[in-house]
Amino acid sequence: MRVAIVSPVWFPVPPTGYGGIEWVVSLLADGLVDAGHDVALFASGDSRTTADLRAIYERAPSEWIGNTFWELRHFMYALDSADEFDILHDHTGLLGLTLTGLSRTPAVHTVHGPMNGEPGELYATICRLNPAAKLISLSLNQRKPRPELPWLANCPNALDFSLYPGTAHRGDYLCFLGRMSVEKGCHRAIAVARAAGLPLKIAGKNREPLERQYFDEFVAPHLDDQIEYLGEVNHGEKVELLGNARATLFPIQWEEPFGLVMIESMACGTPVIATRWGAVEEVIEDGVNGAIVDHYREMPAALEQTDALEPAAIRASVEEQFAPERMVRDYLAAYEAALSVAESV
Repeated sequence: MRVAIVSPVWFPVPPTGYGGIEWVVSLLADGLVDAGHDVALFASGDSRTTADLRAIYERAPSEWIGNTFWELRHFMYALDSADEFDILHDHTGLLGLTLTGLSRTPAVHTVHGPMNGEPGELYATICRLNPAAKLISLSLNQRKPRPELPWLANCPNALDFSLYPGTAHRGDYLCFLGRMSVEKGCHRAIAVARAAGLPLKIAGKNREPLERQYFDEFVAPHLDDQIEYLGEVNHGEKVELLGNARATLFPIQWEEPFGLVMIESMACGTPVIATRWGAVEEVIEDGVNGAIVDHYREMPAALEQTDALEPAAIRASVEEQFAPERMVRDYLAAYEAALSVAESV
């Protein structure tokens, strides 16, 4: 099968730091090549892939993130050669989904964001105006605000477990990994660490104005010998941070579409304590590789439960379910379904 994958252009594939979507795109593109398919990856020129890399920008224009011109130019470059492929697979977002309506090539769009509120309204409008739209979810929970949209398949994210060596020991600090935002809840992780009397190591993206505003107001005033902010870590630093933690805190308070950090932590053998929001119950097995609580204030008490979990068993619980090979099979089935629909029209 000839597949064109369009990645967001803001960060290279795979990313050097922040970039959950880019990690998934990297695994998918290379996995499809390994499975014998002809794949072109439209991404920034500083990306690394075994697919045919096609780039209109030599390096990722991260400093222009959110600027429509840069994103539009990137997507139109991909769209201009869509006739070369059997299927066009978009990961870029609402703009990309809108523009796939211009293509004669059957297209699928993976939804990486939430579907409630204004994003859900925009998706509904675009799908009405683009009757050929075909959506792929990351979790079944992601669909709940908009079950009437043209969902084609559910393809959970995956992880290259070879890049996450598990550890056989348990650390003495708590960990929070995520961008600086109210929804992700770093301030709640700080409250948990204070209540538990444990050190907290924080790492995450803090670049954009709203992120910096949140950090300055809710995180920075609490930094001291107990609460430490490490900045935006690279992959090696992230693995070390997760692998040496006693537990990873995931105190979200929004409809998280997936939550790759949870798998990353469990791949390192570290349990996750999460609040019951978004896709958490589709990722964590309560009492097997972590603990799910109804409110973040219950997290300190959950440490007794997660302390009893063995690191090797935590890793083993996620290796098959979130393997790249499973994700590739899921997406291939989605491509076949999209082609079947296109042929019947």
